[in-house]
Amino acid sequence: MRKWRHRELNLPEVTQQDAVCPAPIPSPGLSAQAGLQRIRGAIYCQVCPGAPAWPRSPWHEEMGLLLLVLPLLVLPPLLPGAYGLPFYNGFYYANSANDQNAGNGHGKDLLNGVKLVVETPEETLFTYQGASVILPCRYRYEPALVSPRRVRIKWWKLSENGAPEKDVLVAIGLRHRTFGDYQGRVHLRQDKEHDVSLEIQDLRLEDYGRYRCEVIDGLEDESGLVELELRGVVFPYQSPQGRYQLNFHEGQQVCAEQGAVVASFEQLFRAWEEGLDWCNAGWLQDATVQYPIMLPRQPCGGPGLAPGVRSYGPRHRRLHRYDVFCFATALKGQVYYLEHPEKLTLTGAREACQEDGATIAKVGQLFAAWRFQGLDRCDAGWLADGSARYPVIHPHPNCGPPEPGVRSFGFPDPQSRLYGVYCYRQR
Repeated sequence: MRKWRHRELNLPEVTQQDAVCPAPIPSPGLSAQAGLQRIRGAIYCQVCPGAPAWPRSPWHEEMGLLLLVLPLLVLPPLLPGAYGLPFYNGFYYANSANDQNAGNGHGKDLLNGVKLVVETPEETLFTYQGASVILPCRYRYEPALVSPRRVRIKWWKLSENGAPEKDVLVAIGLRHRTFGDYQGRVHLRQDKEHDVSLEIQDLRLEDYGRYRCEVIDGLEDESGLVELELRGVVFPYQSPQGRYQLNFHEGQQVCAEQGAVVASFEQLFRAWEEGLDWCNAGWLQDATVQYPIMLPRQPCGGPGLAPGVRSYGPRHRRLHRYDVFCFATALKGQVYYLEHPEKLTLTGAREACQEDGATIAKVGQLFAAWRFQGLDRCDAGWLADGSARYPVIHPHPNCGPPEPGVRSFGFPDPQSRLYGVYCYRQR
């Protein structure tokens, strides 16, 4: 059996002074590096001056480091502005703890009991491609403030139909920054106090949608919504190769080639309300496949179904093939039928428009001219995609069906068939 040896140690005598004079502890205000140096250096937890030091051991060092670092881990959640980190709300700026002299100098407590209100119109704004439009947005305080405040403004376009959000503009005072395709086309009005309306110039087809105006005052922010719609017309488009030949990406491409974009469900539904009746299914902007029916009939879902927009639901963007519904807006230029002494091939039609200081019209432009400019002509003419069509507003004998619309002869042989031509001249 192992025997334990007993050895006496000569320990220092504990005095009353030792009991009432505690050892100094590193301050929580020390940085982690400074605290580590004090623990691992020559300074130890020592009792009153003149008293011997505690025995040195790694355990004491680790416990001292733990006591030092623990407050650093706990304090930041309790003190969010203690280290001057920026507050993020769409873009970075100093928080109110570091911005107390902004505005009228009341600091972060100014908005206690004061409400920030942002006002935007409830009705949808309608305009057309190539125009300029103002998206109204104003803000105010309740109750009103006597001195002006330095606020931050942010405009962005909301995500819809799978498209990502788009930053449009951010501004602080007179400084501003624009983003992406909006650069050089947008600016804040700021004509009147608290007016932060956004002006968009040279509107494009993809500019329609919902925009949010956000006003940020310190840690307070409010926003309003503005909906922008372009006046336009929905039309079905079929490939020259025949019915149901386009996947979703090809549908996007052919619409763009015809001066249009793929229509949204809202645009197709509005067109159905206005009388659009089409029995072929086509892609929409959200990659669903649908078609509008005014007169139920056997080939279009059967006579027992009520009128409406029929849906096949979402389809695979690459594998599935259908027609496509395109959306074209009102024009700044003019579409016209070129009076020419003889009928033309497709190549001759292109050259004739160029000689007249114009270009051969696209399908979307012809539909827009029929819808918004009252183009009414019973003569078939070539278009840029190689199709031959003509617009009718007031149906009459020898001009096709008794309903208004754009009639189509499909895609005739471009070299042997002779037609007139529709040209487009930019104003």
